[in-house]
Amino acid sequence: MKALVHHEFGRASAVLRLEEVETPTPSEGEVLVRVMATSANPYDWHFIRGEPWFMRLGPGGLRAPKHPIPGGDFAGVVEAVGSGATGGFSEGDEVYGFQHGAFAEYVAVPHGRMARKPAELSWEQAASLPLAAVTAWQGLKGMGGIEAGQKVLIIGASGGIGSLAVQMAKAWGAEVTGVCSTANVPTVRSLGADHVIDYVSEDYLRGDDRYDLAFQLGGTTSPLAIRRVLSDRGTLVQCAGDGSKLLGPILNVVKGMVASRFMSQRVVLVNTVEDTASLDAVREMVEAGQLVPVIDHTTEFEDAGFAVDEVETGSPQGKIAISGYGREVPQE
Repeated sequence: MKALVHHEFGRASAVLRLEEVETPTPSEGEVLVRVMATSANPYDWHFIRGEPWFMRLGPGGLRAPKHPIPGGDFAGVVEAVGSGATGGFSEGDEVYGFQHGAFAEYVAVPHGRMARKPAELSWEQAASLPLAAVTAWQGLKGMGGIEAGQKVLIIGASGGIGSLAVQMAKAWGAEVTGVCSTANVPTVRSLGADHVIDYVSEDYLRGDDRYDLAFQLGGTTSPLAIRRVLSDRGTLVQCAGDGSKLLGPILNVVKGMVASRFMSQRVVLVNTVEDTASLDAVREMVEAGQLVPVIDHTTEFEDAGFAVDEVETGSPQGKIAISGYGREVPQE
């Protein structure tokens, strides 16, 4: 099969190469999926660059990539079902989910990391959702405990996760304030945000409003600074963020979690778990008309490296979708 492969760490467009590799065989409990579309995430450039460097001690590989086929989000068609795979998946089913190695014609996926694709979405729209939407869902609902009537602040409201978090928070009855750059203000407003703060011209940390829940998506602002705009028993949910090449956002995350032990406010980190239940919940919101994927643009599979580069610079509105190489496979 064809796959995008990197044998060294570096900028995605410089190190990714289209190569012929062996098609995976689904192991016990796995499903083989023909990838019809994928999308670019910050997750991808971190793995392709091997940054922050502490990742190389674990899943990334120390001197060379341990898993040379990157990518995670996918939408595609079930090609084969391995023994022991539950969930009722059959050949020909249209599915979506997340599994490392999705920048390829085929990917072998544990059955619990995928779900049936929202029928009304295109391949590219569905592939833009898994990591971003599940992170938004688990951050707001699971870690943040969002409730109707709460005032919610979403920092980074125009990005892949933020654009979905705005819609989810509104669907759950919150009063939503989105923070973004000047160029993205119209987009965030169109997603339903009640208030939009342009951080270029206004410092959201100096406002008079106090929020029951803040969702920090990227950036380097200290959690100790953000807690100034939280209510007395407010919650800050952190989703990684920027940091040093060595440790990434770890120090910022640790600061917040330690500080929360000594104050009435909570600081928690969302650790996204891709599972069928969460993906099903996302699909239900799509089917109910509560969630619409935001796609900046779609690129061809061979240009996925440039899409990952764009995500690294932080410029897209929503997600960049990538047409899957699996579409080139002859249909029977």
